[in-house]
Amino acid sequence: MPELPEVEALKDFLADHLVGREVVRVLPVAISVLKTYDPPVTAFEGREVTAVRRHGKFLDIEADGLHFVTHLARAGWLHWRDTLPDGPPRPGKGPLALRVALETGEGFDLTEAGTQKRLAVYVVRDPAEIPGVARLGPDPLAADFDEARFVRLLAGERRQLKGALRDQSLIAGVGNAYSDEILHAARMSPFKLAASLTPEETTRLYEALRSTLTEAVERSHGLAAGRLKAEKKSGLRVHGRTGEPCPVCGDTIREVSFSDSSLQYCPTCQTGGKPLADRRLSRLLK
Repeated sequence: MPELPEVEALKDFLADHLVGREVVRVLPVAISVLKTYDPPVTAFEGREVTAVRRHGKFLDIEADGLHFVTHLARAGWLHWRDTLPDGPPRPGKGPLALRVALETGEGFDLTEAGTQKRLAVYVVRDPAEIPGVARLGPDPLAADFDEARFVRLLAGERRQLKGALRDQSLIAGVGNAYSDEILHAARMSPFKLAASLTPEETTRLYEALRSTLTEAVERSHGLAAGRLKAEKKSGLRVHGRTGEPCPVCGDTIREVSFSDSSLQYCPTCQTGGKPLADRRLSRLLK
């Protein structure tokens, strides 16, 4: 799933390639991708792109007062095409969900792998009309996201750190992968309760949050859209690396599996050397 660093890089890439250019066609291939109908998606055609923004994990392409907003979800991606194929795309069993064509002959495709169709496209007059955007918490890389604000967000938060970090209404943009990376950098168990953090631990978590995301954004900066997935994977230290040695201490990275996701962690760095039981509401094994 693309998270804040990858969506930030896509935003910058699209700003370089879209702003000042006219959209001539928006071609839905999978109708299920469209989550709004008024204004229709065709209303975006014939408009000049004026800005590209990011809201959490949402990409927002603005053209003459309308916003084309997409959330790539778990298995979606954006593919830039210097030259789009001739003729309209044909609906079928392939991953192509929607195509946007520019007057230059360039454009991009939105695709989604797998059977769970969660890729979403909205055409709205104001991004705040989209429920997922309206409920977003603060952006952790915003200039005003200081430690004092982080402390206020966690005040009274009784969930485990892994779940709290992934809650988009608490902090926007962090998903499964970077929450693992942040907790590893902070040397904290994913099951530690947010309410139990000491002031020193809160500072450590805040610094890990900011540094992990900032470094990931810097690694992704300037990369073409097609290279972002590989860059994300290469930069991860624990997420997706079950069975590999921890790059900090050398212990074996372990995994906890859930019904629809998994987390990875280092026992030595994060849980005092004790493995976590592999069940949803696990605590440290005794």
